Amino acid sequence: MISAAEVIRRTGEEGVMPLLTLDEFFDGNDDEECIAPNQWGYGRPPLAELVGCLRAIEQREDVAWVRVQPHPETLDLGKLAGEAVAICTTADESACTAWIEGFEADGVIPELVDVYRDIPEVPYGAIVWSVVWD
Repeated sequence: MISAAEVIRRTGEEGVMPLLTLDEFFDGNDDEECIAPNQWGYGRPPLAELVGCLRAIEQREDVAWVRVQPHPETLDLGKLAGEAVAICTTADESACTAWIEGFEADGVIPELVDVYRDIPEVPYGAIVWSVVWD
């Protein structure tokens, strides 16, 4: 798992946070409130189940990549927090919405929720959907 200090370092002077791989954000992370804290205990699956579902989505043939979009409080509080999850895919909104069934998310929106760096290439015909909570 990446540390908040490393995210801050990678953010640089411009203040633009990096997109994080699932491994960077979740491996070794046992903080249930690191992502969608308002839904934890109210329907959002446990972190291990959530990351398992995200890894399955990442393995789909129609998915180029999946990344975690850090929350700005990572910089302010020095604690790793996720704002949203980005899914780069050729699938449409209804398919993406079906994939995240049970996440207690508010749905998917096109594009990233903020400006980020370390964005992998978006293949021709693909779009980035952000899974958002709140």
